[in-house]
Amino acid sequence: MSTEAPETKTVNSRKVACDGSEGALGHPRVYLLIPEEEGFVECPYCDCKYIYEDAAKAAE
Repeated sequence: MSTEAPETKTVNSRKVACDGSEGALGHPRVYLLIPEEEGFVECPYCDCKYIYEDAAKAAE
């Protein structure tokens, strides 16, 4: 049995909110801050990875 890879989203703000994106099947909304040093943050509930757009451009 294989597991699905967590979702990755590129965002244009260092402050993001995650609720699992599945309505009632999601998780409690959490607010996350993307650190400048790392350029990304992962949700502690669903492992969705939020990448700040400037960091994504630098990685290309």
